[in-house]
Amino acid sequence: MSPILSKKAKVALAVGTIILLESEKKKKRVWVKEWLQKREQFTHLRLLKCIQSCEPLDVINYLKMDYDAFQELLMLVKPLIEKKNTLFREAVSVEERLLATLRFLATGRSYEDLKFSCIISPQLLGRIIPETCRAIYNCLRKKYLCFPSKEEEWLKVAEGFNNMWQFENCLGAVDGKHIAIKQPPGSGSYYYNYKGFFSFVLFATVNANYEFTYVSCGTNGRISDGGVIKKTNFYNLLITDSLKLPQPVNMRGIQNKLPFVFIGDEAFSLMTNFMTPYRQTNSIGYEEKCFNYRLCRARRVVENAFGIMANRFRIFLTPIATKVDTVDDIVMACCVLHNFLRRKSTSYIQPNNIDTEDIISGTVLIGDMHMNGELISLDVSRQGSPTIDAKMIRNGYKEYYNNADYLLVKISTY
Repeated sequence: MSPILSKKAKVALAVGTIILLESEKKKKRVWVKEWLQKREQFTHLRLLKCIQSCEPLDVINYLKMDYDAFQELLMLVKPLIEKKNTLFREAVSVEERLLATLRFLATGRSYEDLKFSCIISPQLLGRIIPETCRAIYNCLRKKYLCFPSKEEEWLKVAEGFNNMWQFENCLGAVDGKHIAIKQPPGSGSYYYNYKGFFSFVLFATVNANYEFTYVSCGTNGRISDGGVIKKTNFYNLLITDSLKLPQPVNMRGIQNKLPFVFIGDEAFSLMTNFMTPYRQTNSIGYEEKCFNYRLCRARRVVENAFGIMANRFRIFLTPIATKVDTVDDIVMACCVLHNFLRRKSTSYIQPNNIDTEDIISGTVLIGDMHMNGELISLDVSRQGSPTIDAKMIRNGYKEYYNNADYLLVKISTY
């Protein structure tokens, strides 16, 4: 007959059993997966170094920039993203952090997929990549994404448009694009646009050299396309005459002085400092077509800038599946990287990437950036009628371009 346990003995036995079970659980708990602990052995940083030594040209395809530009960028962001080792684990190096971020932007792969080449857990990638994007933007924006603030800076932009695209007094080409995102939890239809997907709107101005001069991201895709510009600081400065624009100038053969202007398509409203094309109707005449040709020819730089960026950073060609508050970091990093690489990497833009023009026929030769997908444009604005002053200014430019001696082509078939 087995002895009967006392109440104290039963309690002690129960406590001992619980302690034993807890110790077994601790033995089975893994701080990090074993293969993730072998980052130094499997990381794609080793692959990059091998490519650099054996096939340097392949580095451009891997990084979307040449190796010298990568090294310069690395030195710039290093003070902002470098971490110290702890007693528990070795920190992810600066090179691995930047490389993981660039591959994320270049491919649009998910954190879950990217972990196999980076040998970094998706949870850690979810912290590293937004942090590195913010660092890229903060260390580059003052030099590579600087909005003109002085008259001489605006005149330099206008000189570029006149020399490269033969449009006088132009201060920037303006456009907006929908950036597709995965529906944020609990957001309902807040980000759902009329085109049938969830999005933010990216608004930008671009100079004659395909570089962004102003970028605004964060407007939800549900807002009307015509109202996008009104949500930007750019618009507030423009309508309050706070941009310090050059004074209107005399134009050959034109009675009244004409102001310096921004140019955009029919998604935006005509204003005194913002020119848009005449609407394409059956009644549009030759002179209006001539003006439209000039404006659209110069405005094409913003379309090309968006197209180049989206094809280099393919994160834009698939819905961005990160937290809402990190989408802005990702987009702004790509915009400033675009400008940085436009100046630093000779391989960033190839002649066949962008739209070109047959001067003789006046036809546009489409660049191959359109073949792999592109960002969704804003639709034509249905806002109220423009002011009489705005119409008079556009008519002034129309008259000037129809009287100019250096008309590039005949527009009879435009």
